This record gives sequence, structure tokens and C-alpha cells, in this order.
Amino acid sequence: MLTIRPVAKPDFSAIAALTNHYIRETAIHFGTEPVQPDELCADWLAAKHRYPYLVAEDEAGFCGYAKATSFRARAAYAQTAEIGVYIAPAHQRSGVGRELVSRLIESCAQRGFHVLIAGVALPNEGSVRLCESLGFRYVGVFPEIGRKFDRWHDVAFWQLSLTSG
Repeated sequence: MLTIRPVAKPDFSAIAALTNHYIRETAIHFGTEPVQPDELCADWLAAKHRYPYLVAEDEAGFCGYAKATSFRARAAYAQTAEIGVYIAPAHQRSGVGRELVSRLIESCAQRGFHVLIAGVALPNEGSVRLCESLGFRYVGVFPEIGRKFDRWHDVAFWQLSLTSG
């Protein structure tokens, strides 16, 4: 049975390990250096009052996480958040991502966010399908804005309005 819950300090070892998998093995995460659990935990502690951070686990343990972060630093963007979701390879295409992001959307709405942004490094068919299935609408692509593994990557953006204008 899948459980979705708010993140806690002890989760950051598993979160860092999964994030580092995506950093080392994929262009989905544009990080190039491994992250440490205490570094990620410090980021969460600094913003936890504003931005939700969720973990998925089942009987076997950690399955993935989803988080909302600042979209941009200026005050005009205060009601906009950018989201990210990372699923352990063994749990991809199992519904974990959909459940995590669905709960993250609910949490962001409860916190008064107006718009959520999802940036997706391309190609990433799974993330594109997930965004679109949850009502995000495609708003554009920045071609060749990230370079990783000696190759340029496009990043496309999807947007979900939580409240009317």
C-alpha cells in the first residue's frame, strides 16, 4: 500500500541517493555534482513553512518524492511555485508519480498558490504524460538551454492554474 506523507529529516538520505541517481545517470536533473543529505535538508528547512515537500513509501520503503520550490525570487512571483518529482526506477510507471503530484497540487492549493510550473528536460515522455494527465497545459520550450553529457537539452514548461485570474 502506497503512503504519501510530508517529508521528515530522516528522509533526506534516501532523497539524496535518488537525486544523485538522476544527476549521475540522466539529463532529467541538470545537476552535475552529487548532493548531500544535509544540504537538501537545509534547503527544505529554510522554506518548509511555504513550500510543500512529500515522500512516497510502500511496504518495501522509499519510492520517491515531490516538492514545490520558488519559481523566481521577486515578490511578484510569490503565488507561483515550480514543482519537481523524482521516482525510484523500480517504481516508475506504477502510479507513484501521479499520486505524489496530485497530493502536491492539493497542498499547494491549500497554501494559496495561484499557478504551478513544471519544467521538463526533454526528452522525457513519462513526465510529459504525467503533467498533461493532471491538467497542466503546455506553454513553451526553451531550446538547448541545458548542457549535460556533452549534449544540449531543451526544457519545456507546463502550467497549472489553481485559482482563476
